[in-house]
Amino acid sequence: MRVRQLTSSAIVTVGPGHSLRDAAKVMARHRVGSAVVQDNEQLAGILTERDVLRAVAAGVDPDRADVGGLMTRDVVTAGPDWDVAEAAATMAEHRVRHLVVYEGGHLLGVLSVRDVLPALLPARSTGDG
Repeated sequence: MRVRQLTSSAIVTVGPGHSLRDAAKVMARHRVGSAVVQDNEQLAGILTERDVLRAVAAGVDPDRADVGGLMTRDVVTAGPDWDVAEAAATMAEHRVRHLVVYEGGHLLGVLSVRDVLPALLPARSTGDG
């Protein structure tokens, strides 16, 4: 199976100048664990649940702190034609739960560990067997 088949095309994006609270509201509204941070349509970073958690634990004021100061700048990307196992290995190697999927310089979506796990695990029987 290829990354393209599992990538969510419902991309949530925020700008680096958005407040942490606004970004968290967008993520919650769309029920996603990350938001791609774009600055003038260029990839600037990714804001993940972990980033939000770290900020709150550090006592950051979510209304005053901007995404640009809290986001993960070293974004791990994947290509749409990667095998899902390759994507999973990349997630494990970099210790991330989200890969930003690009093709030809265009943002296609985000692949999360939530998307990958079901594709790699055998189907579970629901019968008593």
